[in-house]
Amino acid sequence: MSHPESPEQSKAKKQTRLQSVKGMNDVLPVEGIHWENLEVMLREWLTSYGYRLIKTPVLEPTSLFRRGIGEVTDIVEKEMFSFVDRLNGDELTLRPEFTAGIARATIQHNLTYAAPQRVYSMGPVFRHERPQRGRYRQFHQLDVEALGFAGPDIDAELIVMLSRLWREMGLEDVRLEINCLGEAPERLAHRQALITYFEAHAELLDEDAKRRLHSNPLRILDTKNPTMQDMVNGAPRLSEFLGAESIAHYQGVKRLLDDAGVRYIENPRLVRGLDYYNLTVFEWITDALGTQGTICGGGRYDGLIEVLGGKPTPAIGFAIGLERLLELYLEVNQPDDTADLDVYVVHQGEGTSRRAFTLAEELRDAGFAVVLHAGGGGFKSQMKRADGSGAAVAVILGENELNAGTAAVKVLRGESKQEEFKQEGLAEAIFGLLYGEGEES
Repeated sequence: MSHPESPEQSKAKKQTRLQSVKGMNDVLPVEGIHWENLEVMLREWLTSYGYRLIKTPVLEPTSLFRRGIGEVTDIVEKEMFSFVDRLNGDELTLRPEFTAGIARATIQHNLTYAAPQRVYSMGPVFRHERPQRGRYRQFHQLDVEALGFAGPDIDAELIVMLSRLWREMGLEDVRLEINCLGEAPERLAHRQALITYFEAHAELLDEDAKRRLHSNPLRILDTKNPTMQDMVNGAPRLSEFLGAESIAHYQGVKRLLDDAGVRYIENPRLVRGLDYYNLTVFEWITDALGTQGTICGGGRYDGLIEVLGGKPTPAIGFAIGLERLLELYLEVNQPDDTADLDVYVVHQGEGTSRRAFTLAEELRDAGFAVVLHAGGGGFKSQMKRADGSGAAVAVILGENELNAGTAAVKVLRGESKQEEFKQEGLAEAIFGLLYGEGEES
């Protein structure tokens, strides 16, 4: 005789049920179709501008990110998934972003020795932060880098190609902000002026600003503290310290954007906190995602590869959070959530399963995407599966068709019709049925 579970037993069962790590989410098959479609769109767009895939390890030495991202950034201070390898004592980190790893690969393999490189990478990154809308502890980024190009033309190209992407995706509520960070000596002079200014207003600084005052004063400009806004708005602007070459580079970028008809807002408070960033910096922002409005951030970082031990190499790039991008895309589009499938093979009766198996292979040989029904079931239930699969046609094989060497083909999309064809030449017949060519048996 069985006894009902006690509340304690029920609670224990729930506690032992396996769950994903908080902030690290599964992508289920229906969602996977949207992900695949997005990735195909992105790869075609990148290929049209000559960018090629580069893949770097998910795991890198922790020192790479300390040097490449900066010791005093939130990412390094709070957000990295780091651990010590038990086998050899190495300090390792799951990548929190792509740029440092791509810069490391550029140095290790001397990628820019023969020619500049346009590269991209796509995949998961990891940050130990509080999960929020569109941003998780494991999330996905598209990272695009142009390595070895010094002029303003490549800066403008990256921005213009992003403008094209938003158009192709149908995203309208996206605005561009740009700024010029100048070069290291100009930023150093600005940094000293900021420290002097903030020290004179020390009574208005919050604890976070006081902590950053001497290590990273530029980050104070990003404060969201409303009590500091007026004071921060009066801080010295970097534009006041730019030299002729930096101004010329910035003007060159803006001219090309104007020529391409790309609208922008100049934001003097748009900065980066690390010394190797220089000249052009930009962000694409939307109000459609609430407070987490930046969907793409980029800029020039001519000093990074040298900081990591390589030869001085001009470079610029950007990153896009793919969860946020997919959310925006699905809000303005209603893409089909069925698989990109041509044929669903339905079969029933003695001996039909073996012929259906080989027939499906023959159709795949002809270039069709084919699902062969598995798991049994009557014609009615199989046809329901076929209709729900998203396939263009169902190929139906019963005992009568098997004996006659034929197969019935039912069109599942648009105007429904069914015809019977010889199995020999079935691929050509299906093509003709769908596109108006071919001969009926």
